[in-house]
Amino acid sequence: MKRKSLLLSFFCLAAILLLFQPLQSIFTKAAVGTGTWSSPFTVSQAVNSQNNTVKTVQGYVVGQPTGTTTVVTGGFPNDYAIALADSPTEKNTANMLYVQVPASFRQTYGLQSNRSLMGKNLKVTGALTAYYSHAGMKNATAFETVGETTPPPTEPDPGSPAPVDSYYDPAKGKTGDALKTALHNIIDDHTALSYSAVWDALRATDEDPNNRSNVILLYTGRSQGKYTNGSGVDNWNREHVWAKSHGDFGTTMGAGTDLHHLRPTDASVNSSRSNLDFDEGGKQHSEATGNYYDSDSWEPRDSVKGDVARMLFYMDVRYEGDSGELDLELNSQVNNSTAPFHGKLSTLLKWHQEDPVDNFERNRNEIIYSKYQHNRNPFIDHPEWVSAIWQ
Repeated sequence: MKRKSLLLSFFCLAAILLLFQPLQSIFTKAAVGTGTWSSPFTVSQAVNSQNNTVKTVQGYVVGQPTGTTTVVTGGFPNDYAIALADSPTEKNTANMLYVQVPASFRQTYGLQSNRSLMGKNLKVTGALTAYYSHAGMKNATAFETVGETTPPPTEPDPGSPAPVDSYYDPAKGKTGDALKTALHNIIDDHTALSYSAVWDALRATDEDPNNRSNVILLYTGRSQGKYTNGSGVDNWNREHVWAKSHGDFGTTMGAGTDLHHLRPTDASVNSSRSNLDFDEGGKQHSEATGNYYDSDSWEPRDSVKGDVARMLFYMDVRYEGDSGELDLELNSQVNNSTAPFHGKLSTLLKWHQEDPVDNFERNRNEIIYSKYQHNRNPFIDHPEWVSAIWQ
C-alpha cells in the first residue's frame, strides 16, 4: 500500500511539472515576432538577423555599449548608444543588441541624459547591422517606451529638410568646446554612401554651373566631362581632402566616403598632393598652376583655399571618436603621417578669412544635405563659428 502511494505521488508530481513547463516558458522567453511595430522582433531574433533589413525590435535597456564586449551600467559617457536584451538582468553581451541613437533622439533616449531608462522595455525601429563590431542596429527612425502613452518623437524626413536656422538651434548661443560638441551632435550619424556611389554623387555636387555635362576639378579649376573619371592621364578621380592615411580610414563608409571632403581632381595632380598636409610654400605644380608643394605640404590655388579649410573644419567636428569612429583633429604642424591629425591649423584659419564662402560651396552643401548625406557643413552656413571654436 505504501509503495502504491509513493508511485501515485511520483506520477502526480510529474504531471504537475509537465503542466508547469509550458507556463514557465511564457515567463522566461520573449514572444517571437515578425519585426513590425505591432509584432516586434525579440532581441535574440535581431541578433541573429544582421542583414541590414529594417525591423522593429523590443527589449529591455541594460546599459550603454562602449566596445565590442563592453557595456556600462552607470557613469554613461554620452547619449550615443543603448544596449537591449530580452531580460532586464542580462549580463552577457552576446545576448544584447547594440543600438546607435541618432542625434534627433538622444535627448529623450540617451542614457547620460535619461538614466531612468535603465531596465525599461523599449521598442526601436532601424536597420539591423553591426555596431561596434557587434550585433546592432543603426539609422533608427522610431523609439517608444512600452507602456507609456506619450507618442515617440519622429526623425525629420530627409526629403523635406528643416530650414537651416532651425537645423542649428541646439548650437545657438554657444562658443568654444560647447559649440563644437553641439555641432557634432547635429551633423553626426549622417547617411553614409558606399565608395562606388561617390562617383555619381560628385557628378551632382561639383557640377559646372555653366555646363551641366561637366564637373569642376578642385585643384586645377578645369571643367571636364562628368564621365571622364578614372585613373588615366587627364581623368578625374576622388580626392580625399582630409588625406585618408591621416587616421588610416581608407575608403570605408563614413570618413572614407564623406562627400563634405571628397572632391573631383585631376588624377595626376591628386597623386602629387598625395597625403601632404596643407601649408604655404614650395614650387608651383606644372599642371595645376597656382598650386604649390614641397616635401611636407600642399598649397591649393587661391580661389579654393577657404573651401579646403572649411572641409577640414567639418571633418574635425564630425569625427569625434564616438560610435566606434576615429577622433580626427586639426593641429598646427605638418608631417602628420598616419596619425589622425591634419595641419596646418594656423594656415587654414588664415585661408578661411582670405577666401570667403562662395555660391559653389553653398550649392554643394545643399545638395549633400538634401540628396545624399542629410547633414551639413556648419562652417559654410555659419563662417563665424570657425573663430568661435578655434580662435
